[in-house]
Amino acid sequence: MVSAGLLVLGSLLLCHRAWGSSLYGSTIQPLNERPIIGILAQETHFENLQVFGKSYLAASYVKTIESAGARVVPIRLHLSEQEYVKIFNSINGVLFPGGGVDLINSEYARIASIFYNLALKANDRGNYFPIWGTCLGFEELTYLTSGEIVLTMTNTEDISIPLNFTVAASQSKLFRNIPLQLFNDLSSKPVTANFHHWSLSLQNFTANKKLSSFYNVLTTNSDGQVEFISTFEAYKYPFYGVQWHPEKSPFEWRRTSSTSHAAESVKVAFYMADFFVNEARKNFHHFLNEEEENRALIYNYNPVHTGVTSVFEQIYFF
Repeated sequence: MVSAGLLVLGSLLLCHRAWGSSLYGSTIQPLNERPIIGILAQETHFENLQVFGKSYLAASYVKTIESAGARVVPIRLHLSEQEYVKIFNSINGVLFPGGGVDLINSEYARIASIFYNLALKANDRGNYFPIWGTCLGFEELTYLTSGEIVLTMTNTEDISIPLNFTVAASQSKLFRNIPLQLFNDLSSKPVTANFHHWSLSLQNFTANKKLSSFYNVLTTNSDGQVEFISTFEAYKYPFYGVQWHPEKSPFEWRRTSSTSHAAESVKVAFYMADFFVNEARKNFHHFLNEEEENRALIYNYNPVHTGVTSVFEQIYFF
């Protein structure tokens, strides 16, 4: 698979949409106007923050989802599988966020596996249910799909880089309606924040039939030695993964970071959030009643300002 930004550009010139236009302009199907996204918590792996709680969720993920018109339910750790099934049947999509826990043996991994398998079965029945994975979430998706760790160490901690689009991107669900200017920014400017030590190399992806038959590679990047996959989407399912962090540009402000806060970087974040929330609008799961819904929402928790001692400006602890 080779990068072909110029070919994608030519295709996008033919289908350019204005910024802010509907991603589903010609679709007449009914949409859920009150989507709710579940976001996985994970074990607090920062020693200096464990005093606040044993598990956490970075507030930037919550804000990003809310910016696109959805509400958030935190998916807390150590619940029973039956309780997670109940949550699944009450929300309209799930986000696996970035972080630093084990892809196999953590609670985060156990819960991700439950929701991944429930989403597979739901979609196979015609019940449209999207999953989004960011960084660690992207890596978790590769494990859940392949059943093995196929990652390679890369020099990609705290760097911002443009994306190398593949030929497949122009016809993908994620990018086929992207505004031309935003595509140009993504493909030529350092607007994507990378904070990972492990990557899915293009070589390992191609050699793994479970992965290569399941996911369509939309963008790649390189650390100078290893070409790795930075964005993919599933062929058959509404599952999406980015190895980079859209949520950091608008909401994380650490001065020592390379994260771009330029206007184009913020627009990229909102484009990604808008896309995923619109995917969730196709699902009609709901809570049994308003009282149960209100008890589950993120509004019941208060974020802690951790920007002085953490990579995150604000964190929800549980």
